[in-house]
Parts: sequence; C-alpha cells; structure tokens
Amino acid sequence: MNIDWAALGSVFGVSLGVTVALVGLFTLGIVGLSKREAAPSGAATTGSATAGGPPVAARTGAYVCFALCAAAVAYGIYLIVA
Repeated sequence: MNIDWAALGSVFGVSLGVTVALVGLFTLGIVGLSKREAAPSGAATTGSATAGGPPVAARTGAYVCFALCAAAVAYGIYLIVA
C-alpha cells in the first residue's frame, strides 16, 4: 500500500482553508445581524439613525455572507453526490 502524501497534504490544506473561510463568513454574518439589532437601541438615544445607514448595510452584508455559506455547502453536497 502506497500513500501519496503530497495529495493528502493538498487535500488537508484545501479543507482547512475552506473551513476557516466558511466559519469566517458565517461569523461575519452573525456580527452583521448583531449590529443591526443593536443599532435601534443606540440610535434612540443619539437620534442619528437613517433609513440607508449602517444597519441596512450590515443586514445586507450579513445576508450576503449567509448566502455565500449556503452556496459553499450546496456546492460541497453537489461534489459529494456527483
């Protein structure tokens, strides 16, 4: 039995990189949603909330991060099934 260590290392490296990227995207999505929820309480005291301000951008960014996570998971399932 012969193990191709270079291929095994390559698979390990790519898996580690994709895992870190996916966890990072999901974390950014959670942070974006938490900023959206925290903004109304802080905006009530300062009165600086606008309709197109940071809460909308944070929510949109969070949804984009979650969509990218879902696309990566769907692509992984596609690779496993195909």
